[in-house]
Amino acid sequence: LFFRSCSILNCSNMEQLIPVVNRLQGVFADVGMVAKIDLPQIAVVGSQSSGKSSVLESLVGKDFLPRGSGIVTRRPLILQLLTLPAGSKPWGEFFHKRGQQFHSFDEIRQEIVDNTSAVAGVGKGISKDPIQLKIHSPDVLNLTLVDLPGLTKVAVGDQPRDIDAQIRELVMDYIVQKNCIILAVSAANQDVANSDALQIAREVDPSGDRTLGVLTKLDLMDKGTDCLDVLMGKVVPLQMGFIGVVNRGQQDINNNKDIKSALRAEQEFILNHPQYSRIASRLGTPYLAKRLNTILLRHIHQTLPELKAKVADLMSHTSSVLRQWGGDTPVISSGGLLLNILTEYSSSVVAAIDGTHSDNITRTELTGGARVNYIFTQAFGPYIMSMRPTDGITDEHIRTTIDNAKGPRSALFIPEQAFEMLVKQQVLRLEEPCLKCCDHVFDELARICQSSEKELSRYPRLRTAVIEEVQRLLRRYMQPLREFISNLIRIELAYINTNHHHFYGGGSLYEHMG
Repeated sequence: LFFRSCSILNCSNMEQLIPVVNRLQGVFADVGMVAKIDLPQIAVVGSQSSGKSSVLESLVGKDFLPRGSGIVTRRPLILQLLTLPAGSKPWGEFFHKRGQQFHSFDEIRQEIVDNTSAVAGVGKGISKDPIQLKIHSPDVLNLTLVDLPGLTKVAVGDQPRDIDAQIRELVMDYIVQKNCIILAVSAANQDVANSDALQIAREVDPSGDRTLGVLTKLDLMDKGTDCLDVLMGKVVPLQMGFIGVVNRGQQDINNNKDIKSALRAEQEFILNHPQYSRIASRLGTPYLAKRLNTILLRHIHQTLPELKAKVADLMSHTSSVLRQWGGDTPVISSGGLLLNILTEYSSSVVAAIDGTHSDNITRTELTGGARVNYIFTQAFGPYIMSMRPTDGITDEHIRTTIDNAKGPRSALFIPEQAFEMLVKQQVLRLEEPCLKCCDHVFDELARICQSSEKELSRYPRLRTAVIEEVQRLLRRYMQPLREFISNLIRIELAYINTNHHHFYGGGSLYEHMG
């Protein structure tokens, strides 16, 4: 539906593409499938002192980001900028508060703080759960940016000891995606070769094909120095190049210098600088906004066919899963619905054991009750029949047992006690294979109960609870069965029936024992 409304093949207004991707981003976030589709987006990466927040606020034209020492951005902020007609009043809307318009950007800042604390905690911990914010304004170009927590190397104060690893992992989750444009923000008054943003970008984009460098604080470099070589791509080559900007300093913010005044000061600085004035048309925040807009539109253009194919595959897979779950649930009481589900599950288990469940009939392997029958007839039975009654008994054992049964007396006949002692020893050998047979049948019944849960598949939590309860019941009834088997063996040991026909005639007895 989204791509039907704006296809690159028939869309006359390229600017419509960014709102379409924004809508997709919102839909995937709602259903928890952001990671399923690699959407075209721009991720803003930089250290905590790089001026990253100032760049974003300059692009928006408003102060709206939380400020302070240490980690301020503790969750990814997906910032969607949408152009309004000239003269319109800007406003914002959070995805977690849809329908509520924020006309005060101070309130937007406070909502970011409050929602961050609610999800990531009040301390200095971070969370991968993003905040999504739409800003509608006549002062912005259609653009989507993801503001990521600032990179750091050392934990300070009450920050977690591994905060550097946590932030790095979060940033990598975004920039490793091949459809992600990396906006690497570095301070011009620091050595670009040691830029945290450029270093981490190089790990996932070694050729620099999808990295755009931004140099902030051009006005804070040492007197007599400049970064023209970096901006010209002579120091760190990037396919998308570098753009230099002038931020508001902390003193400007403390003096309530608004962004429009800061933009005018930025333009004046660039035009009056002996070096930067030579490339003034490719410097400054307004140029950065236009460049990002162009890059994102071109990137969406390039990735749209693949994106359409992925969405189509995802829709096809989801439709298939929905069909497997069955039709709508009938409108009945929760108790009645539960009874229906459990009844269907019980019937499915019985059918699997009886062999009447068509889904369990295959030509390649035994299933259900047929496997239980195989255990009895092809495994347990033949093993019992293969046991020789005299295994483990030698002539010496027999002689010693007879002597022990005679005691100090001489015997004319073989003592019956000696025979019973030897026979009981052999009968006791039946217990272990019988208990093993019990274990194997238990395993098969557990497998049957686990594989008969089609009726429960659309209710994952109920499925887990039912399977656990069935397993518990099987274990509960298995113990009495094992005791019953052991008792049967004890019963046979308690009385040796010498009136059996095998005892009629010594010759037949010897023949049987041989």
